[in-house]
Amino acid sequence: MIIGLTGSIATGKSTVANELINIGYTVIDADQSARTVVEPGEEANLKIREVFGDEVFTEDGHLNRPKLGEIIFNDEQKRKQLNGIVHPAVRADMLKQKDQAFADGKQTVFLDIPLLFESELQWMVEKVLVVYAPEAIQKERLMKRNDYSEQEAASRIATQIPVEKKRQLADAVIDNSGTIEQSIKQLHELIKDWELTP
Repeated sequence: MIIGLTGSIATGKSTVANELINIGYTVIDADQSARTVVEPGEEANLKIREVFGDEVFTEDGHLNRPKLGEIIFNDEQKRKQLNGIVHPAVRADMLKQKDQAFADGKQTVFLDIPLLFESELQWMVEKVLVVYAPEAIQKERLMKRNDYSEQEAASRIATQIPVEKKRQLADAVIDNSGTIEQSIKQLHELIKDWELTP
């Protein structure tokens, strides 16, 4: 079974992902893939150089993220170009890891994709598990964790599909507005309900 794991900013998705890894499940992380596919020598790295030039790279061939960020932050067209290079590479990398996990005898694979709904990647998974926390809690956590003002926290949250909407689209929800222990308990119940094995 392939399960999409998603949530919204500061809903506690990493907590759930870490617990899954601790109990032996395979979790393939989109953010990790996004870093891997732009490493020196990778195809996406070469394509980014073709499109954006040498100035978005450090001397040792790594991406200069702040520099690239400046360019795409102010230019919608350039951001689309970058996404057009990186997103397919990330999907391909994740699918390769998934195939490998199943070849290695794994029964269940979680694809940890923060923007699963925003990027319309439901086709990659059989079920979707959303880690949920109400917006007020998201805001509070962001302000505490990242030292954001209320305005900054609100604008970060606003860039994603509202967490209430994601909750409705999910096959299952872990309500992470309480303690970590309560969330872990819900996860273990879900694993039992869905009869999942690593």
